Amino acid sequence: MVATRSRRLARAALVTAALATLAACASVSPDGGMVPVVSRVSLELGKDTAKIVTPADAAAAQSRVRLILARPLTADGAVQIALLNNRGLQAGYNALGVSEADYVEASLPPSPTVSLERVAGSGDLDVERRLIADLLQLLTLPRRARIAETEFRAAQQKAIAATFRTAAEARRAWIRAVAARETVGFLETARASAGAAAELTRKLGETGASTKLDQARSGALYAEVSTELAEARLETAKEREALTRQLGLWGRDADFKLPGRLPGLPKLKPQGDVEAVALSRRVDIIADRLELDALAQGYGLTEQTRAISMLEVTGIANRARSAEGEKANPKGFEVAVQIPIFDFGKARSARARETYMGAVNRLLEKAVNARSEAREAYQTWRGRHDIARSYQARVLPLRRTISEESMLRYNGMLVDAFELLTNARENVASNVAAIRAKRDFFIADVDFQAALIGGGAPASATSAAVASASPASASAASPH
Repeated sequence: MVATRSRRLARAALVTAALATLAACASVSPDGGMVPVVSRVSLELGKDTAKIVTPADAAAAQSRVRLILARPLTADGAVQIALLNNRGLQAGYNALGVSEADYVEASLPPSPTVSLERVAGSGDLDVERRLIADLLQLLTLPRRARIAETEFRAAQQKAIAATFRTAAEARRAWIRAVAARETVGFLETARASAGAAAELTRKLGETGASTKLDQARSGALYAEVSTELAEARLETAKEREALTRQLGLWGRDADFKLPGRLPGLPKLKPQGDVEAVALSRRVDIIADRLELDALAQGYGLTEQTRAISMLEVTGIANRARSAEGEKANPKGFEVAVQIPIFDFGKARSARARETYMGAVNRLLEKAVNARSEAREAYQTWRGRHDIARSYQARVLPLRRTISEESMLRYNGMLVDAFELLTNARENVASNVAAIRAKRDFFIADVDFQAALIGGGAPASATSAAVASASPASASAASPH
């Protein structure tokens, strides 16, 4: 009677655990969990991103890239190409697919173990069949599935952050490349003017109308501008290659065309509470919050299973036959419980607790840093705009006035060539500085947006944070 009741209880436990697993099971999605990534990128950036899986996906992406490259490349076009063609970003999407596979695997019940034992000798035959199931794994499956789902949602936020980072880096690379090209264009014009002035001074020197000192000064200006132009051309080639790498282009696609200059300065729009915006919208903070939630759930699971590390139920069916022909078919079950008698799970509990508190402190640190980064990015954004606007509205107009007046005074023989050349050299420096100020503002604008929505931190920092949290989380969530 007691044995029959025990068998019924064991069967009921197995059935209950099996039914619980049906609700916990998940399946791999066709797009590898990309739906939140695509929608958030479209909302924040107004751009499309896609995971390239099949040759058809690759062909569609390549067709769109070449359509964009058919015209001079804009900043928005560069961002769109990077989101479709950057292989580092695609590797990040593959990592998201791995995270989804881990989630699906964690939601599946553990596979049972089947053993068969056959012993024969002296006319006797003994066959034993065993079906072994880890009941503790089955009972904790829904909890472990929820933990894995939370970690998967955190991985989706990290994929969004990687997309934002790729977009920001592509836009910065485009800004630097176009600014370098604009600098080259200006210096080419300046060198042509300096060359004409040097040639005129040389011819005047042949007639005695120009001194040797004036000829040397004019030649020095031409040489200096030529050297600066050579440096700018090297910088242009370097920045173009950096943009090419960011866009993932090669072959004939690398022969894209860039505009000759950066766009004009925009009017600044009023901003709200940048700290609050950063805390609510930054995807890296959202991802860390989800990871903290997963660690909290894992810590609770560790506390629940700290006294039992393994609970296995084994169904046993024997078939025996003796030499005299007698047969026996006994059946039963076996329960195996592993109890950590040396520390009663204290080490696992302490590890989970310290891991959780470490994640709490990292999240608090990131929240404090995010506030400061948002304020700094906003101040830089405003300051860079004021500097660039000052060059456009005050410095360059004054420089043009100085150049015109100096030429008039030189033609009227009121000033000598030295003052004219000095003004020309200062005019070159002011124009180059104005281009760099405008470049710095547009880069500050990218940095400001990254400080508000995420994607500004380097990939290595994010990877290090994930690596420090993931193994501990897995350890805390596992009941073994």
